[in-house]
Formats: sequence, C-alpha cells, structure tokens
Amino acid sequence: MNDEAMKIYIIRHGETALNVKGVMQGRIDEPLNQSGRDLAAVTGRAIKGIRFDNCVSSPLLRAVETAKTVLTESGNSIPIVTDERLLEIDFGDMEGKKLSDMGEAGRAFFTAPLDFGRFPNGESVYDVCERTQDFIKELIAKDDGKTYLISTHGCAMRAMLNFLTDDPSDFWRGHAPYNCSFCIVEAKGGSAALTDIDKVYYDRALIVDRFKKA
Repeated sequence: MNDEAMKIYIIRHGETALNVKGVMQGRIDEPLNQSGRDLAAVTGRAIKGIRFDNCVSSPLLRAVETAKTVLTESGNSIPIVTDERLLEIDFGDMEGKKLSDMGEAGRAFFTAPLDFGRFPNGESVYDVCERTQDFIKELIAKDDGKTYLISTHGCAMRAMLNFLTDDPSDFWRGHAPYNCSFCIVEAKGGSAALTDIDKVYYDRALIVDRFKKA
C-alpha cells in the first residue's frame, strides 16, 4: 500500500469526422479531425504541470492520438500502453450508421441503455460495463500512488465509472461525455471516489453536446 492516493485522469478522445456526421463509429478506426487534434492540444497545454506516471489507451486511433497529443502538449514523455478493455462499444450490424437509421435500438441506447439489450452481432451496455470495470478495478487495486492518464470513448467512459456514481441507473448522466473531457478518480487503500465528472480544460463555448444533437 502506498501513502499517496492514486489519481486517474480518464479522457474521452477528441472529435472525428464521423462525430460531426452523427455516425455511431464504435470500432471503426477513425482518426481525429483537425478540430479534434486542436482540442486535444489545448487540453494538453491546459494541464501542463500534471505529471503522469503511466498512460493506457484504447487501441483505436482516435484514442491513441488524443493520448499522444495530450501527453506531448502537457510536457509528459511516457509510453502509451493499449488495452482492449478500453475499446468503445461494438455496435455490430449498426456500425457506421446514423442514429436516425438505427430505429428503436438507437433510441433505446440513449434513453434506456441498461434495458435495451445488445446490438445485433455487437455488445450490450452491460458487456461494456463488465470489461471496462474489470480494467479500472484492476488498476485501483494496484494502490501504487501513481498518476494515470486513461484515453477511451464516450460509452466506455460512462460504463467504466458507472459503479462509482451516486445513481448507477442514470447511465448517461444527462449527456454523452464531451470530446476531450475528463472524469477523475482518486483511489487509496483499494477504495475509489469519482472526484470530477466531464471536466473540461478548454473554453466551454467549444463544447458540443452530442447527446442533445442525437
């Protein structure tokens, strides 16, 4: 056990072209667009002074690129390790479709995500909760007093931290996580608390609420 509390900064990736189009990209390996790269850079510069000991990212390009930019701009020179448990939800047959094309499954994903079941040939929200929470609970158990940057996706972020919220039945908490927003966890002695939710380090006028747009 370490005397210092762990700090875990969990970021959602920056904007992609498919985000702008309203496409559910899931496992599609889409890179950041220029706005996404700019927002990641602004975010990195804003947190200069935070020293990260380790970085773990979803293997998808948009998450890795976000992590790399944030680390570079914040003055951190550490390797990025990838973990498949941080992948976004697999939309299965619905990959690459717009919400308007997804019918009842698309509506239920946002209005009742814990009740609608799984996407055809894809995952359910419960599946994502299981694998992402396995990751974060394993990390918390290290109790090493270190500071981590975790780069992931919107649904994956909500699923990962659902068990730490005051009302797990309120999965989306009113909106999807904003691009390049952070949730911050402090952990010590094997217990953890969610200290910040959807914290942005950039001008809030730049926030795009894709939950409302959907």
